[in-house]
Amino acid sequence: MGRDTISEIITSIRNADMDRKRIVRIASTNMTENIVKILLQEGFIENVRKHREKNKDFLVLTLPHRSNSKSPYINFLNLKRISRPGLRIYYNYQRIPRILGGMGIVILSTSRGIMTDREARLKRIGGEMLCYIW
Repeated sequence: MGRDTISEIITSIRNADMDRKRIVRIASTNMTENIVKILLQEGFIENVRKHREKNKDFLVLTLPHRSNSKSPYINFLNLKRISRPGLRIYYNYQRIPRILGGMGIVILSTSRGIMTDREARLKRIGGEMLCYIW
């Protein structure tokens, strides 16, 4: 049985955000590096660095800092896995949904690599919808 690395990334980031942790460590693969690159470009994470430990590569993500830690918990990052190993979901470029009227992003796996919904619409290509982030 294989592992769903995308779900592991999303769960790690969501759990760290809920626990108000600033640093998240995830396993490094080509898929995770591309997804993290999109998160960094869109401003959902502050910094990324690569770390090697016992012949395994890890990505160390720095989440945005929230100044008031005594206030009730409010989600900063909302992530939702859409396509999964048991049920793949594909859309053409015309049917890709807009999250919160364009405030959120959809990460897609296309024939030209992993990209956001905006890039896919501009390039007029569809693909497998990996996750929503808002």
